[in-house]
Amino acid sequence: MNSRKLSTFLIIFVISVAISSHVRVEATRVLGEDFAEANHLETYSSVYEKAKFTMSCWLQRLASGPSPRGPGH
Repeated sequence: MNSRKLSTFLIIFVISVAISSHVRVEATRVLGEDFAEANHLETYSSVYEKAKFTMSCWLQRLASGPSPRGPGH
């Protein structure tokens, strides 16, 4: 009886996966045409520069030299 329940569950699972794999979902938000323009990189260049500056500050704060020897190294 247990193997019968297991096989029934397995068949139902395979059928539900097969059905759900064929479902297509349309996009809920469509990108505007102006997003794809070539000058969108110029708009966000300040964000890129700020991220680059922040990363350089973080890297400067890292300790230099060899790591200390001890447990876990």
